[in-house]
Amino acid sequence: MSRGTVVAKRYAKALFQLAQERGQVAETEVQLKAIVGAIDGDASIRAFLVAPNVTLDKKLQALNNAFGGHASPIVLNLVSLLIERGRESELPAVLAAYLQVAGDVLRRADAHVVSSQPLSELEKIKLAEKFGATLGKTVRVTNEVDPTLLGGLTVRIGDTLYDGSLRGKLQRLDKALQTAAI
Repeated sequence: MSRGTVVAKRYAKALFQLAQERGQVAETEVQLKAIVGAIDGDASIRAFLVAPNVTLDKKLQALNNAFGGHASPIVLNLVSLLIERGRESELPAVLAAYLQVAGDVLRRADAHVVSSQPLSELEKIKLAEKFGATLGKTVRVTNEVDPTLLGGLTVRIGDTLYDGSLRGKLQRLDKALQTAAI
């Protein structure tokens, strides 16, 4: 496990504990996702945060101006602390670790489903129920469409990939045929 991963988990656990004490676990997740999304989605913001010629006070002031009305003090304090310590690049890892910690404690998992066509709400519910029963957790499904998938779908929950795609089945068949031919 890399040093960055360990650091991200420590920050995430501390943030989760504070959010849980205040009854703001879901709100904290949404706010942290928004801040990470804004920073990750804009190269100029990332460049500003790592620029050595910009003072720490200006970076923190810009952070408060941008997110002060949209994020709770505990989220802003975490992001400020990461910036102060030169660890702003760890924000996505902290978000991922927060989702993991919250999921473990709340018995919740996120399923990222890739399909060739958009899933209906009913299909998402059925997938959530099926994987929820398997994992013993409440599953939240997000859907991404990949037309190159041909058919079927892939489901990623944490580090586990369930490949039920036509492309994956064809690749496994091809590999089996190549092994049998040897």
